[in-house]
Amino acid sequence: MSLASEPEVSTKNRSLLLPLAGAAALWLILQLFGGWALPTVVFAILLIVMFHELGHLVTAKMSGMRATDFFVGFGPVLWSKKFGETRYGVRALPLGGYVKVPGMSWSEDVAPEFESRTYRESTYPRKVLFASAGSLAHLVMALVLAWASLSFIGRVDPSHVGVQALSSWGTKETPAQIAGIQPGDRVLAIDGHVINNVNKLTKELHDSTGKSLSVELVRSGHDVYVHVSPVDGRTVVVNGQRLAPRKGPAVGYIGIVVEDQSVTQSPLGAVPHAGSYVWDTVTAGVAALVHVFSPSSFSSLLHQVTNSSAANNPKNQLSRPESIVGVVRIAVQGAGAGAQVLLAILISLNVFVGILNMLPMLPLDGGHVAIATYERIRTRKNRQPYHADINKLLPFAFLFMAVLLVLFASTLYLDIAHPIANPFQ
Repeated sequence: MSLASEPEVSTKNRSLLLPLAGAAALWLILQLFGGWALPTVVFAILLIVMFHELGHLVTAKMSGMRATDFFVGFGPVLWSKKFGETRYGVRALPLGGYVKVPGMSWSEDVAPEFESRTYRESTYPRKVLFASAGSLAHLVMALVLAWASLSFIGRVDPSHVGVQALSSWGTKETPAQIAGIQPGDRVLAIDGHVINNVNKLTKELHDSTGKSLSVELVRSGHDVYVHVSPVDGRTVVVNGQRLAPRKGPAVGYIGIVVEDQSVTQSPLGAVPHAGSYVWDTVTAGVAALVHVFSPSSFSSLLHQVTNSSAANNPKNQLSRPESIVGVVRIAVQGAGAGAQVLLAILISLNVFVGILNMLPMLPLDGGHVAIATYERIRTRKNRQPYHADINKLLPFAFLFMAVLLVLFASTLYLDIAHPIANPFQ
């Protein structure tokens, strides 16, 4: 993970043109296979990883720790350059990143002149801040994305009922077309009755066959008034089907498809709502994480790996965790459904990764927070500095990594062999 030790990097600087050319080539390849959405999602995830590591770097420097490396990716070095005491660089495999700070354990050898600036010699609050910074960065990203979504795109509001599209009745002109109703119009009132949900609109139209209704609309920020007369659905045949049963009561139709519209907020007004939005996502993320690591979820996951019928069952897919392949796929599908959906997925991804990373187990950042907290408690009790022996925790860390490996391998296989159906179709 991001706080693990990494080997020292060669001091040889390489041209920045190589990683830039590689990034451009990767973008073109991804665009060739997945259109604009695939490279957009992939690079958005890489930016999320970079911001996570940037959180560690900034807090390390603020805390006086010596950050020796800041790298994006793993594997062979494509480019690196040293600025001050920190070497920045790009590695060949874009599978994550890391910040190296000496002294993450008491057994690590550090030059005496740098000992005072190691992680282990920092104060407890600074240790916690540094270790938590990646998850805090995810929280900040989620808040910024939520604010941007609410301010510039909007959020679906069930009280704002609008016209998504005009229905086609073949060669017959619909009452909505005659009245001049347009897609995107918001319906404020019908005959003075306030429309604050889809059911209210539907009832007003269905109960008014043959009546001339005064409809108040909002179009491009301006009030518009039209008159429309619903037609008896029993008399309208579309694609061989009547809109209403022939032997039933009269049901009024005007030929529109309605939807809950998105409502934008002022940049200042969006701030508290962004916080509420992210908080709701955090509570949902905690519940999802508990589900992912529950025995029933693991049992279901392994059953799906060995049973294709179970893997293709929509009910099982609805609650199945996803690998990075599945996350990228659903984000690409979400991008096709609109920017609002894509941002919602990226917000959820940031929150979930942030919560996962704070689990109190090594090698996750939360494991370092747990160790620092344990050392703090033991030191206060004994009034002598207590140094935790991380080697004693290695069996638990290996067991946890084994669980993560099973989870990763199972979800990756399922996302490739039995991908989850597009939920936005």
